[in-house]
Amino acid sequence: MSNRMKFNDQLTVAAQPSETELKQLPEQGFQSVINFRTTGEEEQPLCPDAEAEVVRSAGLKYLHVPVSMDGMDEQKVDQFREQYQSLPKPVLAHCKSGKRAGAMMMMHTAVEQGISGDQALEQAKEMGFECDKPELEQFVKQYVDTRTQATANGSS
Repeated sequence: MSNRMKFNDQLTVAAQPSETELKQLPEQGFQSVINFRTTGEEEQPLCPDAEAEVVRSAGLKYLHVPVSMDGMDEQKVDQFREQYQSLPKPVLAHCKSGKRAGAMMMMHTAVEQGISGDQALEQAKEMGFECDKPELEQFVKQYVDTRTQATANGSS
């Protein structure tokens, strides 16, 4: 699988896996798959419903969180973060290229670690994530800063 990036022992982000690659995930120790692709995207080998069937038939948990680059908002990230907590780990999170999945997972991880948006973006660059979308970088930074401050102030 190309463009695979391991965040930590519980989380790996990747570009779109093939049906064969999805079926091989249990052998690699994965227990859950998160798909951030929206229905009807270009170059989608399996629609989200078909991917869910493949993943579940392989004995894995499946979470579909459809996110478009221009449709990402704080409420959607908050809802995803709540759902992520209950998934069996390790998790493979993907979208078409790995950028949306990487951004979503970076926001979750950064808030959990209590780091700033700038620190989160720096960590992402150190891990090799290339973000060529300034609006996505700004969204990640703002989301992390807002949630990290709320957590530090005792509310979430």
